[in-house]
Amino acid sequence: MRKRLNKLKTEMKVVSKEQKSIKEGQRQVGAKLQGINYECEQLRRETNRIIQQTATTQIRLALMFNILKAREEGDFAKAHQLTALLREVVAMDELIAQI
Repeated sequence: MRKRLNKLKTEMKVVSKEQKSIKEGQRQVGAKLQGINYECEQLRRETNRIIQQTATTQIRLALMFNILKAREEGDFAKAHQLTALLREVVAMDELIAQI
């Protein structure tokens, strides 16, 4: 009976060590997961920033093309309006970049 009790105590110590090891592993996995989530959020923000910059660049190019087209056609009033609009877009971009 005593041998069996000692054996059970030994097994319980082993199980206790294993449980501590499992808890430590879970803690490490949780910390890594938290780090991965942080990196994913940073990548999302950067992706959104790139998408915004790409859209703005496309708008600028379209405005520049239309300015050139208006000048070729001799429509200087339209070219002036588009140039003013382009300046506003550039100014907004600069404000957004500061944020």
